[in-house]
Amino acid sequence: MNAAWCCATTGAIRLSVQVMPNAKKSEVAGLFNEVLKIRLQAQPIEGKANEALIRYLADMLDVPKSAITITHGQSAKRKTLRIDAPGMTAEVVSTALLPRPGGR
Repeated sequence: MNAAWCCATTGAIRLSVQVMPNAKKSEVAGLFNEVLKIRLQAQPIEGKANEALIRYLADMLDVPKSAITITHGQSAKRKTLRIDAPGMTAEVVSTALLPRPGGR
């Protein structure tokens, strides 16, 4: 599996997301235009949304926060992240973040 929003790079996983701050709760909203939309329960000021994004993804993927880096889009809604975690694959990330069709 090699989706445009989630792909393997040399020694890491590259993830393309679009954040929607000020949500009631943090959650994955689904795929949209080849990026993963994520609602965040954080304000887009002083890096709070970026911190919330990294914390949310670290919890969902069961990796340390230090393994996730925003490489592009620090102040934009669309961001590219790098996940450095041994054994992490694009398939693992996709399974962890996207709901399976027809079930949980």
